[in-house]
Amino acid sequence: MEMLAIGLMSGTSRDGIDAALIETDGEGSNKGVAFHAMPYHDGFRLRLAEACQRAMTMEKPGFEPLIHAVEEELTEFHVEAVSDLLARSGHVTQDIAVIGFHGHTVAHRPEWRWTWQIGDGAALAGAFGIPVVADLRSADVAAGGQGAPLLPVYHRALAHDLPKPVAVLNLGGVANITAIASDGEIVAFDTGMASGLIDNWMQARGDRGFDENGETAAGGRVDEERLADMLSDPWFAVPPPKSIDREAFAIEAVRDLSLADGAATLTAFSAAAVARGLDHLAERPKRIYVAGGGRRNATLMRMLGSYSGAEVRPVDELGWDGDALEAQGFAYMAVRHMKGLPISFPGTTGAPRPMTGGVFFEPA
Repeated sequence: MEMLAIGLMSGTSRDGIDAALIETDGEGSNKGVAFHAMPYHDGFRLRLAEACQRAMTMEKPGFEPLIHAVEEELTEFHVEAVSDLLARSGHVTQDIAVIGFHGHTVAHRPEWRWTWQIGDGAALAGAFGIPVVADLRSADVAAGGQGAPLLPVYHRALAHDLPKPVAVLNLGGVANITAIASDGEIVAFDTGMASGLIDNWMQARGDRGFDENGETAAGGRVDEERLADMLSDPWFAVPPPKSIDREAFAIEAVRDLSLADGAATLTAFSAAAVARGLDHLAERPKRIYVAGGGRRNATLMRMLGSYSGAEVRPVDELGWDGDALEAQGFAYMAVRHMKGLPISFPGTTGAPRPMTGGVFFEPA
């Protein structure tokens, strides 16, 4: 049975909330209905970044005043995003079967068997009288999985008719890839950074939020020695499945370079890391379809093609919405949760078995 579901994503780029409404059966039938992107204001972005940095210093999730305050503010923003999405779509709360609420990852520590997504699922359910599925990663991590990436189950549903082998690459703050082999087998994992370090660099040195269209990087020169040093991190040699936190790498490696050279080197780092990830696959994809904000960075897209040797195309060419894909995926996963269907698998997160993740919040 098909149902209307809302998916909400606040990603590692920390730029805002993506809210998507889809009609889906949680399996092969999926139709985008509406999408709304709500940006965060600069003050909240800074507080969210501080909350992430604070969380990464903690041994496990727990009450911390700054993080709790940011969580309350984050939840209020999500309430606003859902209200805006409903108004734009022409639907009312009674039409919606469930909301998939990702929250925001403030720390991701699968090596310690925990991951922390803030966001009050009960408060969101109460605000609209709509059931909410939240905390979608913790069960997987507690069972020994990486808790990421979770989008492959949705990528697989969308890509069932595409020639194989093929890959879907999501470029947010962190990059993750879903590789589908000729026999339909899926391997998925984080490849490293996407736009996260580039954004940090532009904000710290360029007084800009991001490198629009990769124009700054296009005017710079890649420092090959520094790039090689960054790629020598042992994490890149670890076979998938694997995941990584946005805070795992920093801009210090290029600190004394010019603005353009630093941007070029960090952009090459993101692209070359994807190519390193492809080396782990038994069957290398000939075509990579790219979703997320990073697909708008022409320099990053060009470098991806150069380093990977694959044809790199935006997912929009397939009729998919490259901005909405992640949010749509969490709507899809919420429906699968309601039907008792798995959202993570041994080949995607390293979970010991297919797992149905998430915590269900019934409206009070």
